[in-house]
Amino acid sequence: MTAPPDDCLARNEWICGEYLSTRRQILWDAVVQHLQLTAVSVLIGLVIALPLAVLARRWGWAAGPVLAVTTILYTIPSLAMFSLLLPVYGLSASLVVAGLVLYSLTLLVRNILAGLRAVPEETRQAARGMGYGPIRLLLTVELPLALPAAMAGLRIAMVSAVSLVTVGAIVGHGGLGNLIYAGMNTYFKAQVLTASVLCVVIAILADVLLLGVQRLLTPWTRATRG
Repeated sequence: MTAPPDDCLARNEWICGEYLSTRRQILWDAVVQHLQLTAVSVLIGLVIALPLAVLARRWGWAAGPVLAVTTILYTIPSLAMFSLLLPVYGLSASLVVAGLVLYSLTLLVRNILAGLRAVPEETRQAARGMGYGPIRLLLTVELPLALPAAMAGLRIAMVSAVSLVTVGAIVGHGGLGNLIYAGMNTYFKAQVLTASVLCVVIAILADVLLLGVQRLLTPWTRATRG
């Protein structure tokens, strides 16, 4: 009988330290691309969602259409979404970013709007009585009070984007998804498992980081719970 190979790569094991040591740069590049796609997508989504939520709060008639359109966008399967955007962006990273931005709008708009609606009307009236104009009222009263709900939506959008980035592997811009896709095609166990675990780690760390930011920005919520 032939002796088994000496290293875990040759044996194609799921857990393999040799894979980590020999593919360190490949893994690092994939992680960096994954983080970049996720961060840019969620940031652009936030920039678009904030004014949409504010307008929906100011003009009640706009809330229904805004929520309806963003909800419909979220129901489109990811492969179909990328296919619809393909004629506009081609096989590029922008295609993945655009798709993730559209998906994030549902979570961000809905939560920001819920936070703005939860601001007590007497608080708004008191601020107006002190001479606050619409812009100052929004920036110094409404948005800070809406921050807990907005951050909850941001956390969900961030974790969702981390997972959806992997679908970008179909156009060659999927971060760790590229490694998962290639590993599944070749049944490269260590690559599939390592890239998948890294995706989970990124999602958890992103959620914990945003939770920490939320607690720093909303100290009054801790005082209330205490």
